[in-house]
Amino acid sequence: MKPSSHPNILVVKRLEIICTYELSINAFDYNCHVDLIKLLRQEGKLHRLRKARQKMSELFPLTEEIWLDWLKDEIRLTEDESDREKVYELFERAVKDYMCPEIWLEYVQYSIGGMGAQGGIERVRSIFERALTAVGLHMTKGASIWEAYREFEILLNAQLERIHTLFRRQLAVPLMDMEGTYAEYSDWADDGVPETVTHQYRRALQQLEKCKPFEEALLVSEPPKLAEYQAYIDFEMKEGDPARVQIIFERALAENCLVPDLWIKYTMYLDRQLKIKDLVLSAHERAVRNCPWTMGLWKSYLLALERHGADHQTVTDVFEKALNAGFIQAADYVEIWQSNLDYLRRRVDFKWSRELDELRAAFARSLDYLKEDVKERFSESGDLSCIIMQIWARIEALHCKNMQKARELWDSIMTKGNAKYANMWLEYYNLERSYGDAVHCRKALHRAVQCTSDYPEHVCDVLLNFERVEGSLEDWDAAVQKTETKLNRVNEQRVAEKEAVLARQEEEKAEHRRKAKADKKAQKKSQKTDRAGDKRKAEDEYEEEWGEDEELPSKRLRGEEDFGSTAKEEHMETESGLFSRRAPPPRKTEPPGFRKNQQGLSEAPRQPQDISKEQRKDEECVFVSNLPFNLEDPEGKMRTLFQGCGTVQQVRPIFTAKGVFKGYCYVQFEDRLAVSEALKLDRQEVDGRPMFVSPCVDKNKNPDFKVFKYKTAMEKHKIFISGLPYSCTKETLEDLCKQHGTVKTIRLVTNRSGKPKGLAYVEYENEAQASQAVLKMDGTMLENFTISVAISNPPSRKMEDKAAPSRILGAAMLRQPQGARGKGRTQISLLPRSLYRQSAPDAKAENGTVSAPHATVTDGSLSNEDFLVNLPYLVCSIMV
Repeated sequence: MKPSSHPNILVVKRLEIICTYELSINAFDYNCHVDLIKLLRQEGKLHRLRKARQKMSELFPLTEEIWLDWLKDEIRLTEDESDREKVYELFERAVKDYMCPEIWLEYVQYSIGGMGAQGGIERVRSIFERALTAVGLHMTKGASIWEAYREFEILLNAQLERIHTLFRRQLAVPLMDMEGTYAEYSDWADDGVPETVTHQYRRALQQLEKCKPFEEALLVSEPPKLAEYQAYIDFEMKEGDPARVQIIFERALAENCLVPDLWIKYTMYLDRQLKIKDLVLSAHERAVRNCPWTMGLWKSYLLALERHGADHQTVTDVFEKALNAGFIQAADYVEIWQSNLDYLRRRVDFKWSRELDELRAAFARSLDYLKEDVKERFSESGDLSCIIMQIWARIEALHCKNMQKARELWDSIMTKGNAKYANMWLEYYNLERSYGDAVHCRKALHRAVQCTSDYPEHVCDVLLNFERVEGSLEDWDAAVQKTETKLNRVNEQRVAEKEAVLARQEEEKAEHRRKAKADKKAQKKSQKTDRAGDKRKAEDEYEEEWGEDEELPSKRLRGEEDFGSTAKEEHMETESGLFSRRAPPPRKTEPPGFRKNQQGLSEAPRQPQDISKEQRKDEECVFVSNLPFNLEDPEGKMRTLFQGCGTVQQVRPIFTAKGVFKGYCYVQFEDRLAVSEALKLDRQEVDGRPMFVSPCVDKNKNPDFKVFKYKTAMEKHKIFISGLPYSCTKETLEDLCKQHGTVKTIRLVTNRSGKPKGLAYVEYENEAQASQAVLKMDGTMLENFTISVAISNPPSRKMEDKAAPSRILGAAMLRQPQGARGKGRTQISLLPRSLYRQSAPDAKAENGTVSAPHATVTDGSLSNEDFLVNLPYLVCSIMV
């Protein structure tokens, strides 16, 4: 054997010790159980391996793979009949976890090996019949059980009637390749296939045709195929065959065992339709073992146990397991306690004190549990309205005739912050009205009038109506005085609150006006900047369409005469509608791409080699963005970075008019295969900033092309973490997350500058690990920060043309001169007609905007002489 096939014994032992230690801390670590079993099986420690598997099977349902490995190991160790009985017991446990045809087939094959014992043949037949009941209706895998059963009977030279019966039973069940079974039966039967069997076969074939679309959808879809199974289940439930409904539920749960809604739907169907005790209770037990965090499953389990007459100790044990299941919210504990208390109340005979004492003790324990355990974990008891105490008080008043205890409970309810709610006082009043006396009713209503703050008018009306029926004149006067005093005080408070609200609204309006004014100033300032950028419009277009050969004036070499001509050109200020009388001073600018050397002198960068128009191909090019603006020698940096992907033909960094690097560039390769390798460098950091690498596509030819890296659908094997400290690193987060499963990737979310946002995405190996991480990590502390953890479900992103509003705004500004405050006092244009030129009759699209067929301001089309000729008109316009 190769040396690599012999693992390092010391490494294996070290890993085994680590797994054992982690399980001693958290016994519910599923992946750690799996790892420990693999290590012990690798070492060949069969005794410890058996104990590890036993421990895991007590906490979790085992997968088909784990069960088959366990069974095969135990079968190899079988020596005598007593060992065979232990293997039989293990098979019985295996077939209860999930519906697995492979395990049933292994079971019947193993039983055939032991049929030499007394009663062995009947035992084999019994196991075959159970297998047919469990998986015989499995449309794609059930045929293997039927065929094995027939071969067994043929091997025994059994009576021909047995074999005939098996053929007839199988042909009545819709299974894949049942045409071959029918042909086999036709050849085997001497007298031909009976008409009744043919009729049943045709009915099954029709049912198979109905189910084929669903089976084909399952065949081509990716696991876990939940949507396809849901559609299949709905179809079978409409068909109404309970056995087929059960088998499709079991098939769906075998691949979606961690979906609580699927378990709830299945158990509800069994509770309401089949109502078979063993089948119902088995499904409920498996449901809570797979999804222990779902309170609804435990609640249904308790009701099912009571419904089918389970003994009191069994119900109590299930309830205690539910308390240790680790629900995700405090209200779940309140509801599970209510279910248990309802069960205890229903079994109490109030004539005997023993069961009543047990009920009272349970109520007291529930209050202590919510106050201590639940509140310590969730910072709240989950029972803000004290529902459990209300139920207890009503039971004491109704069944036990103990109003003193009921009043004590209601006093405790009111001291827990409920005295300000009118509905709480009215509930107490109704209890006193039903089981108490008028004195305590009046006392409760007076306290309600004094303490209620949400609906005081209501309790005041109830008090007055009560005194109309029960009270004396003195009681009426006292009630009127108390209610008037209360309502006057409430009205004064409401007036004060209304005035405060109006004052706050005025402050908000004033703040809104100040903000609007500041925004307007900022908008005007940005408009000036945009107009200055219009002069570089042709340059920007050239940079976007960098494959064009035409050379625009703004892109000529900076050493020619045109380089300094901008100092002589007159400019127009569109915001105020006025022309400057003095040309701006010449600016000392450097050509795009120039950089300073170590002596501070400007030097030209290395010029990329010229590529002909035929050689420039988008499919051989990538677009690199989000680079640092202060990146030194971007061309050389990109060549070094991408040289491992393929031969770099050209690197073209983009600079501003002042020679400042814009943070993006184009990289041209000689071979299109290099592009796929280059795209793998996306998000790689360059000088502490993530670099974005995307395909180079001409958006004029492909306007709908968009590059979007991340999925927006729910990713059940990934978790989303928020609230992280900004100092959190990948290593710290990985140490935290790998405690709950195998971490494949971690992505810390950053802004464009590379600074963390306190968010992260963590990908686990499977959905079970991600669900476990959500349960264990949500709400925990990391460096004094409380983090929130949920299954990854990114929001959908809409790609918008953010440049369109600015272009439209710019076109509108050119069409309509504006004053310092928007529109001028008059709509008459003050521009001379000679500064206007008529556009073409038809509208033309330029830079993405459609120009209307009207006169537009010329932009750089007039010479200096034209401007001087029209200068008198401008002066007159200004004086007007």
